[in-house]
Amino acid sequence: MREDSARSCESSTVTFETLECWVREQVQRRIQEIIEDEVAEFLGRERYQRRGDVDASRGYRNGYGKARRLSLSSGTITVRRPRVRNTEERFESRLLPLFQRRTKEVGDLIPTLYLHGLAEGDFELALRGLLGEGAPLSPSSVARLKGKWQAEYEAWRSRSLGDEEVVYVWVDGVYVKAGFEKEKAALLVVIGALRDGSKVVLAVETGYRESIQSWAALLRDLKARGMSTPKLVIGDGHLGIWGALTEVYPAAGEQRCWNHRIVNVLDQLPKKAHAPAKALLTRIPYAETRQEATKQKGTFRNWCHDKGFSKAAELLDVDWERMVAFYDFPKAHWKHIRTTNVIESPFASVRLRTTAAKRFKRVENAVAVIWKVLTVAESRFRKLDAPQLLADVAEGVQFRDGTRLRNGRTWEEAAD
Repeated sequence: MREDSARSCESSTVTFETLECWVREQVQRRIQEIIEDEVAEFLGRERYQRRGDVDASRGYRNGYGKARRLSLSSGTITVRRPRVRNTEERFESRLLPLFQRRTKEVGDLIPTLYLHGLAEGDFELALRGLLGEGAPLSPSSVARLKGKWQAEYEAWRSRSLGDEEVVYVWVDGVYVKAGFEKEKAALLVVIGALRDGSKVVLAVETGYRESIQSWAALLRDLKARGMSTPKLVIGDGHLGIWGALTEVYPAAGEQRCWNHRIVNVLDQLPKKAHAPAKALLTRIPYAETRQEATKQKGTFRNWCHDKGFSKAAELLDVDWERMVAFYDFPKAHWKHIRTTNVIESPFASVRLRTTAAKRFKRVENAVAVIWKVLTVAESRFRKLDAPQLLADVAEGVQFRDGTRLRNGRTWEEAAD
C-alpha cells in the first residue's frame, strides 16, 4: 500500500494533500542511495565498475535481499538491502543495521503510549495509525521490546557512577499496584544534577513503603557504584530518605520540598481559608533572604493565631532549618532546589497511570517500563540555570542568601 502510494506521488504534481507522501518517498530514495554508497565504499568500486585484479578479493554485489519496511516517526518506508558475496568480512550498513525495523524515536514512542493506557493488543491499531499500514509492529514485537527494556534496565542499574560528579539530588517515590501483588510497592526514584548542569536519572528501584531501610539500601548501592556525596538532597519531608542519609551520606545537605509543605499546611485549614493562607505561604520561599523568609513566616503565624489555626502555624515551624537550606546555594539555582518539581514533572505521567497498573502482572515488570519512560524524558531535561555555578558548589564554595562568599563575607561586604 505504501509503495503504491509513493509511486502515485512521484507521478503527479505535489500538492498539500500529497506532501507527506512525497516527502516520505524522497526520504526512502535518499536512504536507498546512502546504502548503495556504503556498499561502493566497502567494495572499493561503484556499482557498474569492473573488478580489477587488485580488488578481486573484495567481493561483489549479488542483487538484493527481501524488501524491508522501516518505521520512522514520520511514517513507514521500504528499503532493499544489497547482497555482498565472497568477502572476508561481513558488510554491515551503518545507516541500517541488520534486523533493524524501527528508528530509536519510534522505540521511544512505545513505552510512552503504554503508560498512557494502551494495552498490548491495542498497539498495532494505534501505531499503524501513526506510522502507516506497513509498519512492522505487532503485540508480540511489543512484548519482545519490553523484554529488551528489562535487560537494558538490569545493565543500567549496575553501571558505574564514578565518572558522574553529582551536586544536587532530588528524590521521590510512587506506589504501583500490580495484578498479582497483594500490596502496593513503592518505586524509589533519584534524579541528579551533575557538575555541568545536566540532569540524569540515577536510580529507579522498588522499596517497601519508602522506609529508611529501603532508601538506605538504594543509597548504599549508589555509593558502592561510585556516586559522590551530593551537596544537597531535595525531597518530601515524609520520606525515609532523611534517616537513610545520616547512615550513608551524612555530609549531604537537606532541603524539604516547599510544595509538599504548603499542601500539608493547607490540609490543616478549612477550605474557605486556603486562598488567603496560600497567598501568605508562597511569600516565604520566594523571599530574597533567609531573614525575610523568617519574617514572612512570623506574619503567617500571626494570621493563624488570629484565625484560631494554631496547628497550621506549628506545622510550618517543623524542620524550619531544612526548609530554608536553599539560601546557602546560588540564587540562580533556587527555583530548582526549593521543590521536587525536577522529579515531579517527568514523573507526572507515571503517577497518572499507577491506577491502571494491573496490566503489570508483577511489580518488576512495571519498573522496567517506568524506567524506560523516565530515560526517554531524560533526553528532554533542561540544564539548570547558571550551570557554571555548579562547579563552585561542587568545590565547596560558600554562599549566603544566594551570594558567593569571600573570606566569610559576601562580595559586597568585602568591598566595603
